[in-house]
Amino acid sequence: MQALNLPNYQKKLTHADGKTFIYDTVRRKKVVLTPEEWVRQHFVNYLITEKNYPKERIANEVTVSLNGMTRRCDTVVYNRYLEPVAIVEYKAPTVPISQDVFEQITRYNICLRVKILIVTNGLEHYCCRVNDDGLTYTYLKEVPEYGEIAET
Repeated sequence: MQALNLPNYQKKLTHADGKTFIYDTVRRKKVVLTPEEWVRQHFVNYLITEKNYPKERIANEVTVSLNGMTRRCDTVVYNRYLEPVAIVEYKAPTVPISQDVFEQITRYNICLRVKILIVTNGLEHYCCRVNDDGLTYTYLKEVPEYGEIAET
């Protein structure tokens, strides 16, 4: 797999039936290793180890209902009251971060109404704070510490 613009960590990889699996510490199970999953596991590790996000407040593959259709957010972060405070959308390293990706994550936010949106392909990371009007965004220079977003 491709090197990412994220800290390396001790991954648990296994092989079975011609497939490679990576252990997801949040879901507590092995999942098929895809380029997007590679980015997810590295970014979640970054949130936990570098930004002090409690593993117990992170959920992967969160189902939301949007206009009668079921969708899945890649990662949702919750505060201590289990209210969603951030959404993370992952793309494979070969997928450029585009306006379409931001529109995807903002559609998810119609349901969750979080204050922080993060999009990454493992090479580029974009983070923005949803302004109080709920319609505009302020881009942040870096992903905030958990304590900063858990209080928003």
